[in-house]
Amino acid sequence: MDNKTIFINATEFDWDSGNSTKNWEKHHVSQFEAESVFFNTPLLVSLDKKHSNSEKRMFCLGKTDQEKYLFIAFVLRGNKIRIISARDMTDKEYIRIYKL
Repeated sequence: MDNKTIFINATEFDWDSGNSTKNWEKHHVSQFEAESVFFNTPLLVSLDKKHSNSEKRMFCLGKTDQEKYLFIAFVLRGNKIRIISARDMTDKEYIRIYKL
């Protein structure tokens, strides 16, 4: 999947207050950290077929500005990236991103 094509129309992030709080309390990932992943490399983006029921859900594996490696589940809604969940990558996900 071509990352540049996916995000060509995305101009902002959209957060549900519950998801923002949950990501911090459960995974210690701030909004700023999660958003920074989309501007850094490496970045692997894929369709999340397992959770794409009512809308096209995707996930990405990437690195924050603080060099923290995250898994992020999100959807694109118009020109907005709506982050659903952000957490540390598992060892398996970390290996996957560096096979690029």
